[in-house]
Amino acid sequence: MNIAVVYFTYLAISVALTVWVARTLHRNGRIFLVDAFHGNEPLADAVNHLLVVGFYLINVGYITLALKTAEGLDNLRAVIEVESYKIGVVILILGILHVFNIMVFARMRRRAIDGPPASFIPRPGFPPPHVEGAAHQRS
Repeated sequence: MNIAVVYFTYLAISVALTVWVARTLHRNGRIFLVDAFHGNEPLADAVNHLLVVGFYLINVGYITLALKTAEGLDNLRAVIEVESYKIGVVILILGILHVFNIMVFARMRRRAIDGPPASFIPRPGFPPPHVEGAAHQRS
């Protein structure tokens, strides 16, 4: 079998999967980001876009690095095995990045809901956070 056919098939399937997952993450991740950024839609959209760009860079980078094969592709079985392995690794990377994105979105949302931690220590030059019931005295 012609190696170019194998390469193009692998590229087509891998890139199509990457585009599908990226679009899904972009569309559904926006809701989490808008909530995490307290309704600031322009900021949420900008961060969402940057996350998708990073997602594409990582996946397309790996896809192109994994394109080369030293395997002998003498028959259809060898072609299917090599392509299934390569596409399987791409799918695993997509899944890992998806879980990572969900964890980031969930953490951002939790922080937006909970507010700053109780052990918040302001940096020098910044006023302390407002505390209910505490009277601040100025010297």
